[in-house]
Amino acid sequence: MGTPELVPERVDPPASVGRPEATVVPLALTVNGVAYAEGVDPHRTLLRLIRDDLGLVGPKEGCDDSECGACMILLDGQPVNACSYLALQAAGRSVTTVEGLGTADHLHPLQRAFLEAGGIQCGFCTPGMLISAAALLAADTQPSDEAIRDALAGNLCRCTGYQPIFAAVRQAAAELRAEDAPAS
Repeated sequence: MGTPELVPERVDPPASVGRPEATVVPLALTVNGVAYAEGVDPHRTLLRLIRDDLGLVGPKEGCDDSECGACMILLDGQPVNACSYLALQAAGRSVTTVEGLGTADHLHPLQRAFLEAGGIQCGFCTPGMLISAAALLAADTQPSDEAIRDALAGNLCRCTGYQPIFAAVRQAAAELRAEDAPAS
């Protein structure tokens, strides 16, 4: 009598069993003023679409759990953590990344203020900080220190101690107020 086989022979199921076909869903959205029509996997995050498919690497993947703010983008003007937002949720909407705030030739007042006030150290948090601050200043060009703290509460920085970032936001707010002031 032979030894019984304790582990049965493995039989792979046919490819169609238990392995769904990859689904691609059409997606139309606007990113930094440019209209895009993409085919995306329904489980793809907005961050992966922005970075991998559109090649915009400003938003960073830090925690992948909406805790650090490195992936912050504006969705119809509101700050959103792109790492936990499905790309399909942005269908028909407008996305702004840090690349859409200004250009190398014409920096946004926040970008200029971050440079001048020392709000940039390693730079990893900077895109998210700029986006969150841009949302704040779009709504209020005279924010209190408390409003600045609240607006940036979802963004972590390990280098600056936050004071140069707050100073940069205050400086940019002053510049925006001056731009909006009537000429005398």
